This record gives sequence, C-alpha cells and structure tokens, in this order.
Amino acid sequence: MSTKKAEASVQEINRAIIEGIRDVKGKKIVSLDLRNLPDASVNFFIICQGDSTTQVNAISDSIQKHVKETCFVTPMSTVGTPQGRWVCMDYLDTVVHVFYPEVRAFYDLETLWYDARRTDFEDVE
Repeated sequence: MSTKKAEASVQEINRAIIEGIRDVKGKKIVSLDLRNLPDASVNFFIICQGDSTTQVNAISDSIQKHVKETCFVTPMSTVGTPQGRWVCMDYLDTVVHVFYPEVRAFYDLETLWYDARRTDFEDVE
C-alpha cells in the first residue's frame, strides 16, 4: 500500500472507485454507508456488477487503476473467484464487491445490510 494513503480521504477514494466502475460501464452501483451500524467491520460497501466474467475483471482492474492514479492508494487485498464471478477489494474503510449478476443475487448484500444508508448510482449508457 502506498504511504500517501493519509492524503486521500475516504470520500475521494469512494469517488475514484465509482469512476473506475463507471468507466467500464459497471452496472447497478450501490454504496452502503455502514458507519452507524454497530456490527459493521467497515465503513462503506460499494457494490456493482458486470454482465460477463470478463467485465467483472475489467471493472476490478479499472477501480485499481483509478484509485491508484487519483488517490495514490492500492487495495490492502484483492480476492476473487477463479471464474471471475466475484471480486472483493479491501480499501480499509471501503470494501468493494464486483459481482456477476447471479452471484450478487445469491449473496444479496443490500438486503443483508438493509439498515445501512444506501446511495444508488445511475448506469452509464
């Protein structure tokens, strides 16, 4: 991780994540603000999906590129399924979930964290 992390705010990192998703036309982008939930181990979830496993991986790559270029931050860890159906990226205060649609529906994080403050972003055409 870059030593310049302290210079980038959580809001700046979250904006860069959203830009990275939108640059490769990620869909159904949702930000969940978990800061007021006592059981949450992170402050934000950003969730989106791609139409194919190739797009899921492209979204993940785009997020990493955007955040690194604009905020000088790299994720603490990035894990994913070998088939490219789910990628999880840990930016400490924010965890990003990039899903294939069926996997997103199965885990249904938005319902699991229904009491979080939710922000939906329009899809890029």
